[in-house]
Amino acid sequence: MPAKMHGETLPTTYRFKLGGFEVTTIMDSFVIRPGLTPSFGGEAHADEVKALAKANGISDDKYWHPFTPMLVNTGKELVLFDTGNGVLSQENEQLKGRLPPGQLVARMGEIGYKPEDVDVVVLTHGHPDHIGGLVAGGKPVFPNARYVFGAAEYDFWNKGENVREARKFNRVLYMKYAAPLANQATMIKPGDVVVPGITAVDAAGHSPGLMAFMIESEGKRMLNWADTCNHYVVAIQRPDIELDVDDDKAKAAATRKRILEMVSNEGLLVAGYHMPYPGLGYVDKTPDGYRWRPHTYQMLV
Repeated sequence: MPAKMHGETLPTTYRFKLGGFEVTTIMDSFVIRPGLTPSFGGEAHADEVKALAKANGISDDKYWHPFTPMLVNTGKELVLFDTGNGVLSQENEQLKGRLPPGQLVARMGEIGYKPEDVDVVVLTHGHPDHIGGLVAGGKPVFPNARYVFGAAEYDFWNKGENVREARKFNRVLYMKYAAPLANQATMIKPGDVVVPGITAVDAAGHSPGLMAFMIESEGKRMLNWADTCNHYVVAIQRPDIELDVDDDKAKAAATRKRILEMVSNEGLLVAGYHMPYPGLGYVDKTPDGYRWRPHTYQMLV
């Protein structure tokens, strides 16, 4: 009798200590995207991207793309960074088959948290896979939370000026899911403190007001860089190569280089929204630039 196949299994939550904080990365969902070309670099860089993929032992015609919100429990407040896809594909016909349903709330429940436990929801930026879990059925998913929005990001979407054609539906979603919560939100800029130990860092380019966040407790530090880099090979080994979904491509490339230099110089642990799950790693300098080094057990000993 043949042995029964049960399908793939994947880890979906990962919790560790950062000083006196507990940090959890949660895989809200994932997709297998076609690419890596022309998404990275367009046709002009297609051969380079394919060669880069081959040199790193990954496919050049598809890639695994996770969505990874992060919880930080400071001991006083529970802070959630981004909310995943939520109900976007159920409530918006245009997204059916394009974005998977979010699993954030269910996976929070598996590790002991209810939506009501979240004290602060921080949006790194306003792209759909970060705001989709804010509201379901017209009601806030995290009913007791206050919100933290980047002021520049909110102004961009709220005003609706200079939104490129590819992002016009994104603005519809932002105004539907995020903008109604603005009256409950604190608007911040780079350098501002979210709660003690969490400080905003300028990462604009991928979106007009993208922010990363430095997280520090008892001398331990890490950076949640959100969407600064969107692939662990191409965006890090070739930060100069444009990504089609970056809103300001030149600025996004400059930001990647600046952030990669900072985290490699300082040896910082990095959490990346689209890095291979659990989304944690380090950036090493190489003779040619930079390379992603996945976290193994550094934060567990």
